[in-house]
Amino acid sequence: MSPRITYARPVIEARHLRVLRAVSATGSFSAAGRELGCTQPAVSQQMKALEASVGTPLLIRSGREMRLTQAGEALVRHAAGILAGLTAAEEEVAAIAGLRAGRVRLVSFPSGSSTLVPTALAALRAAHPGTRVFLEEAEPPQSVELLREGDCDVALAFRYEGAAQEGEWDDLVVRPLLTDRLVALVPERHRLARTVPSGSIAIGELAAEPWIAGCPRCRSQLIEVCESAGFTPRIDFATDDYPAVVGLVGAGLGVAVLPQLAVESVRPRGVRMVTLEPAVRREIVALTLPDLAQVPAVAATLEQLARAAAR
Repeated sequence: MSPRITYARPVIEARHLRVLRAVSATGSFSAAGRELGCTQPAVSQQMKALEASVGTPLLIRSGREMRLTQAGEALVRHAAGILAGLTAAEEEVAAIAGLRAGRVRLVSFPSGSSTLVPTALAALRAAHPGTRVFLEEAEPPQSVELLREGDCDVALAFRYEGAAQEGEWDDLVVRPLLTDRLVALVPERHRLARTVPSGSIAIGELAAEPWIAGCPRCRSQLIEVCESAGFTPRIDFATDDYPAVVGLVGAGLGVAVLPQLAVESVRPRGVRMVTLEPAVRREIVALTLPDLAQVPAVAATLEQLARAAAR
């Protein structure tokens, strides 16, 4: 059985293609050098390197001019499209790097979408109008998984103090934004609305009340906080919609505990906000992958989210 012959695929560099096109257009190394702004020996050296790479002659000297071989003609024919595509790619990358263009896929939880995100994106658009941001909503940990799976570039997320798992975000770039405190909501005519208009209460004072619970993660946090205070809340209603929670409390159907940021995202009517002691807080952060943090549009988005939180 005869040995199988394999051929190495040539490695062609764009700079060599540019020189070959110039030689083809001008007919000589010296003229190509003048057009490209380099010396005749430099042109000759690059053509030798290209011929060595492809393994066949590309040019034949005919009198004072250089003439293309069949292989040279084929390479020049394809070079136009290759170099045009490369130029377009270079211009697009330069535009992205200079924030004249770019895309950021942002995932946020609802109360972040209605408070932090609008201010941040308005500032981003004003500073870099060529950068487009696509917004979707998801609560953590789903939003964090979307980031890890490559379905978004930035995730606005939160975690409760004391409930954080060690190392859960170690593979991500974490940009701290703010600390959000949980507050109690009671109907306007509730006894606590009259007795502690500007003070604070222990959550155990609400043990006998019917409860309206929020999103699944907030609901589990509520149950955990209540049980640590020695009681299990009687949850009459549960909804992911914060305005609905506020509306149910305002109608006198129960009490609720929500993050302060969530309360600020709606117009609370018919309710009073009461501070809880001891304080229960959640940390709000912007997350991205280490490689994405170097992308200018992503870095600019993180910066504007931090500025919006600072305001």
